Amino acid sequence: MDTWVNVSVEDLNDAVTYGTEAFLSRDYARLEAEKLWPRVWQMAGRLEELPDVGSFLTYEIGDDSIIVVRTATDRLKAFHNVCPHRGRRLISTAPNQIHACGHKSRFVCAFHGWAFDLDGRNVHILDKQDWKDALTDEHTKLSEVKVDTWGGWVFINMDPDCGSLREFLEPAAGILDAFQFEKMRYKWRQWVVYPANWKTALEAFMEPYHVAGTHTQLLKYGQFYAYSKAYGLHGVSGFDERDKKMKMSESSSVTRVGAGADPRVSTYELARENYETVNYAASTETLVNAAKRLVDELPEGTSPQDVIKHWLAAARADDAKRGVIWPTISAENMAEAGLAWHIFPNMSVLQGMTFALCYRTRPYGDDPNQCIFESYALERFPEGQEPKTEWVYAEPTAEKWGMVLAQDFSNMCEVQKGMKSRGFRGTLPNPHQEQKVTNFHRNLATFMGTGAPRKLK
Repeated sequence: MDTWVNVSVEDLNDAVTYGTEAFLSRDYARLEAEKLWPRVWQMAGRLEELPDVGSFLTYEIGDDSIIVVRTATDRLKAFHNVCPHRGRRLISTAPNQIHACGHKSRFVCAFHGWAFDLDGRNVHILDKQDWKDALTDEHTKLSEVKVDTWGGWVFINMDPDCGSLREFLEPAAGILDAFQFEKMRYKWRQWVVYPANWKTALEAFMEPYHVAGTHTQLLKYGQFYAYSKAYGLHGVSGFDERDKKMKMSESSSVTRVGAGADPRVSTYELARENYETVNYAASTETLVNAAKRLVDELPEGTSPQDVIKHWLAAARADDAKRGVIWPTISAENMAEAGLAWHIFPNMSVLQGMTFALCYRTRPYGDDPNQCIFESYALERFPEGQEPKTEWVYAEPTAEKWGMVLAQDFSNMCEVQKGMKSRGFRGTLPNPHQEQKVTNFHRNLATFMGTGAPRKLK
């Protein structure tokens, strides 16, 4: 394996490179199971999946399976999904599923009937006297895992000596708190086993630098010059506005004015394009409908800044009428929040005022050429009107995921193949627009002790 070099955040402003071991090596994938996944906070699900006492879900990462459950005291607890008797998993997933969820009053091992309450205590052992009082509570209880929440997400950490979730998430959490993700709910959620490493797949969503080459249909709406910035373990990307008339001090980068002779028209066209081609996730119906009315509500010649201001005010008012209240976010906070975040190690969030498009990738066994790819949309809904959703397996097609995600899929597998070429000398990430990617590898190297980015010579 490569010699680990401690690359600083400042170094990421320079041209750097790194090798392909992290994407292609089966030994590296196995080492991740030892050095990475047991030591980091990982998003396991959403609180809305655990509404009642006894509600549970499982999270699978490599050979580890974690049960998260709402206890009788209305707390969340997490346990390794294994019976301490002979090692059978307590909760099994269906052959065509990678998640399990449901409701139980206790967990019962289907092998010998050992039973455990929602706090992980053993409450039944068949013929316990056979052990002649050798079994203690410590021997027979479920092995506990750290669990905490942020923004409506449930996180787990298998390291009993780990720091707090909040400490792990900062400074990203402090910047993103204002979006109040905890008030959003699933709109849809899909997954697929995809032929690429989990990092290859996740990196496809870490930067907008690829828009000009991949999502060419968006170029008619303006420039997509991007920035990327490291924030400790995490990173953010967004759009640098070369044309100052397009500056969006009061809006998210996903609610931008469209380029064109009439910003009233082009803004609606871009809003509709984002909504319809990103599987109805990178905007909301309210925003699209409010943009559609811009031509009727504003005079010809209205400046791009005033178009944006009117559009967002109209959408905010429309949502308020149906019981959806927007958060109050300062212009400074909005600017710092950018377009999309990478939350280390395997989570991506593209956020808006009332919505978020999210990704999570995980290894698929110890095969470095496959991963579990998941995406889901969150949105604020009027109280009690959120749709009922579940995880749905979906082949990676435009019909199932929308045109934009299908375009991203077309890159992911080809990158995985291309990195195996004898002619590939190593990555050449853009120091300004892809710094979020190189920061990911800088932090990954800290955990793995190998394969860090190094300066180009």
